[in-house]
Amino acid sequence: MIEDINNLTSKVLGLAFEVHTQLGAGLLESTYESCLFYELRANDIDVERQKKLPIIYKGTQLDTDYRIDLLIDNQLIIELKSVEMLQPVHSAQLLTYMKLGHLKYGLLINFNVPHLKQGIKRFII
Repeated sequence: MIEDINNLTSKVLGLAFEVHTQLGAGLLESTYESCLFYELRANDIDVERQKKLPIIYKGTQLDTDYRIDLLIDNQLIIELKSVEMLQPVHSAQLLTYMKLGHLKYGLLINFNVPHLKQGIKRFII
């Protein structure tokens, strides 16, 4: 199982590097999301974009505005940013989405960096 998620993560990151190579830094988050979504689908990777994340509160499902940027193969959350510097709140956001979605694996990717390797954080809970 861990080998499968590592392979999947490697493929996703390879495609994220491709997007960053093509576009560079400095664009809106939504642009990177659109391009990465395109690359994932073009490479036959199961992906959902802007997947709604409901909240279960005291046994009742509440409709909220929380959305996962990209959900890969129903097991890996990708949270995208295009900010000057990742802040602790960005990690907290991803960890909360992972908890609410009952998912163990997540990637936080900031595209607004000179080299994408500097903007990647991997999470396993």
